[in-house]
Amino acid sequence: MAQAGYWQQEVDYTMDIRMDVRTNQFKGEQELVYTNNSPDTLDKVFFHLYFNAFQPGSMMDIRSRTIADPDRRVSDRIHTLKEDEIGYQKVTSLTQNGKAVKYETVGTILEVKLDKPLLPGKKTKLEMSYDAQVPLQIRRSGRDNEEGIRYSMTQWYPKLVEYDEQGWHPNPYIGREFHGVWGDFDVTIHIDQEYVLGATGYLQNPKEVNTGRAEDVKEETMQEERMNSWHFVAPMVHDFAWVADPDYVHESITLDNGTEINFLFQRDSTTKYWDSLAPYAKQCFDIMNEEFGLYPYKQYTVAQGGDGGMEYPMITLISGDRSLRSLVGVTVHEAIHSWYQHLLGTNEAQYAWMDEGFTSYASDVVMSKIWPGHKPFTRTYRSYVSFVKSGKQEVLSTHADHFETNYAYGRTAYTMGALFLHQLNYIMGHDDFMLGMRRYFNEWNQKHPTPNDFIRVMEKTSGMELKWYMEQWTETLNTIDYGIKLVQPFGDQTKVRLERIGRMPMPLDIAVTDTAGNVTYYNIPMRIMRGEKAAEEGMDNYTVLKDWAWVYPQYSFTIDMPYGQIEKIEIDPSKRMADIEMENNVFPPESGLILDSSYNE
Repeated sequence: MAQAGYWQQEVDYTMDIRMDVRTNQFKGEQELVYTNNSPDTLDKVFFHLYFNAFQPGSMMDIRSRTIADPDRRVSDRIHTLKEDEIGYQKVTSLTQNGKAVKYETVGTILEVKLDKPLLPGKKTKLEMSYDAQVPLQIRRSGRDNEEGIRYSMTQWYPKLVEYDEQGWHPNPYIGREFHGVWGDFDVTIHIDQEYVLGATGYLQNPKEVNTGRAEDVKEETMQEERMNSWHFVAPMVHDFAWVADPDYVHESITLDNGTEINFLFQRDSTTKYWDSLAPYAKQCFDIMNEEFGLYPYKQYTVAQGGDGGMEYPMITLISGDRSLRSLVGVTVHEAIHSWYQHLLGTNEAQYAWMDEGFTSYASDVVMSKIWPGHKPFTRTYRSYVSFVKSGKQEVLSTHADHFETNYAYGRTAYTMGALFLHQLNYIMGHDDFMLGMRRYFNEWNQKHPTPNDFIRVMEKTSGMELKWYMEQWTETLNTIDYGIKLVQPFGDQTKVRLERIGRMPMPLDIAVTDTAGNVTYYNIPMRIMRGEKAAEEGMDNYTVLKDWAWVYPQYSFTIDMPYGQIEKIEIDPSKRMADIEMENNVFPPESGLILDSSYNE
């Protein structure tokens, strides 16, 4: 169960959208029923109007033109958009329970003053009419992307802002992450019959949306008669996305549990590997279902669209012109976001590392199982060390919008987020860690977990105190560096002295290999953990030593083996610890230097 006292808001959307493909504009009618499950009385609400970001002079435009390393997909492109290429969402009417309310559009946020305050435990109905224009594809959402996909409809509707224990989250859209309210969506999209659609949710009227090419319809036919009405229903999600293109082909594959995975793409020379994608997608879902938690929805769609790869509930948009390795990798990553964001719905703007990092971790696990030769986490560790040495590192807990560089955001959210889990695997032990990951999913899916919610699950699973680790890794720039300071004969035994060089403390695994090739494992827990991990697979000869109080810079222990019988001593033989200097982790040093065996304390 989730933490006692937890609550979350609920919203149910009913939408009717009429798209004009000639002007790339649409009219929307939106009714939502908002349930206030908070203990607070609400006298206002907010909506996101994401399309307004795609206008010259917007916050996204200015940010992209002033940040040191702008996203190449954005750069100064918003600044040069023409009037018929910009995006906008213009609310034309808004009522609460039938009565008009006051509202103001401020950039990408609609501020609404309620006619009557919404009391705890009560519901209210908000009905809205609006006009919108789909922007030229710049970032994530838009029309006519560089591969010719007509519509990538993401962040396309006025979306209610989330209210939680921290209050409202009316963050302006400047190109980063999202946060949404859990609820049900009922969406009808009217569009020319030549278009094939894919969307979040389940199509309710497949027999009524027979598609046909525009050239097959007489010119004098009324536009209204050429429209299809696509009706989708999506239960318990926190966003809704759709795609549309006249040239989409549709393929699908069904998992053993009945979940259907759909593929929408233009079949041409640039998408030749899409026909090979289905078996890899199936393996991804099978592994995730077994090892991390069961995907509960009946369908998932992989659609060509967007500007790279971006995830939404039950659908992802992926650019098509890729090698098979790239296509499989991005599909795995975006699909796994169904677990880490679209089921475990963290506030990814505030905790981007719980979204991108957890997804990156699981992606490496899955890719190592389905792609021959994939070495998990090797690139991740290299990226982290280069990040530390770059001088551009920022604290992991930084809000996604507030990083000084895109480089720092990427390395913290993706790289350090993945290492957060891989090191926790090391601290807890693999079996307990995986048990904790499944428990986290089962207790918190379709909710909004925070870092504390996650670490509490792992503490309960392991029996350890683990907040020190989360604090060190997410709230500081401290790094890990341990070394073997001294190895010396001690009668029939051998004395070893270790040193903590970096500021971040960690428990240590030590592997001692004798001249016959036998390996003895020692574990040094941290005192602050109030516990230690059990022997992992392969650690047949395993000893837990006295704990190490982290303020002490050195630690000594004795190996029950003569000095001459020791072939090798190694800190962290599994290499799951993000030690930024590995050369001092091994005795004898690989550099050829010999430690002074005659040293006397």
